[in-house]
Amino acid sequence: MIGIKSIASYVPADAIDNVEQAARFDKSADFIENKVGARRLPRKAPGQETSDLAVQAVERLLARNPELQRDQIDAIVVVTQNGDGAGLPHTAAIVQAKLGLKTGVAAFDISLGCSGYVYGLYMLAGFMRQLGLGNGLLVTADPYSKIIDENDAVTAMLFGDAATATWLGEGASWQLGAMSCGTDGTGRDSLRVEHDVLHMDGRAVFNFAATRIPAEIKSLLAQAGCRPDEIDAFCLHQGSYAIIDTISKRFPEVTERFVKDIEQVGNTVSSSIPLLLEHRLDQPGWNRVLVSGFGVGLSWATALLIKQGEKHECR
Repeated sequence: MIGIKSIASYVPADAIDNVEQAARFDKSADFIENKVGARRLPRKAPGQETSDLAVQAVERLLARNPELQRDQIDAIVVVTQNGDGAGLPHTAAIVQAKLGLKTGVAAFDISLGCSGYVYGLYMLAGFMRQLGLGNGLLVTADPYSKIIDENDAVTAMLFGDAATATWLGEGASWQLGAMSCGTDGTGRDSLRVEHDVLHMDGRAVFNFAATRIPAEIKSLLAQAGCRPDEIDAFCLHQGSYAIIDTISKRFPEVTERFVKDIEQVGNTVSSSIPLLLEHRLDQPGWNRVLVSGFGVGLSWATALLIKQGEKHECR
């Protein structure tokens, strides 16, 4: 079955010191460390485009997996809502050209934010199965620095730039299990772009995640016949420490299994979940991992990743 074979990432070297930045907004270091969680916010170089970040992530994936050759890549999908230029042509086409991939490759974008990685895994896997494709790349690259007002305290202290590339193919160590998703477009104004600037109702987004996502996690676990303590790790979209803490407290028996790792990268939108997974999927004791992305739309997607050899149902 088609699953996750490898993940690589690219995080720009340039970054904002978020503790120093917080002082401009009369926020303390304690607020950054315990509520936001991000001490450092990577920023792409002025001349870098979304496709450049994506290419860097793919190049690192190929370097890590020399058995995967460029001419073996059958599909490349880019998850972004901040593509090159005005978004036309689609960023995946630009990435295909910059990487020198064959013209027979399927290349398209998915316009989703924080839920995009989970959606993308299942969309690409299904596409590959239907067409009999061997190797697909799911790329996330959504540099919010392109749309942030650095004088807006609500957004300037949250978002970092990054890109990831995930190799999907047969014989993978990690298989895709149960998945659920949804959308509530009545909350669309909570995260929106107007006149090329991001506007965010932080309280509304927080309340949405705090109420919707625990219920979605519980529903998916019931669907898979799993108890929370049968999941080895919960890798949620890293919106902030505060939101991960709030959601994890709804699962008191496994609170410590909710991964938090935002300190050096910030909220990287669709890249946050693969950044968590990149260096953790091989660690001992991880056999069932729950992933959940949620945000702009408002949209959400939750899924189970199952290590090869494990049962997809817990009992």
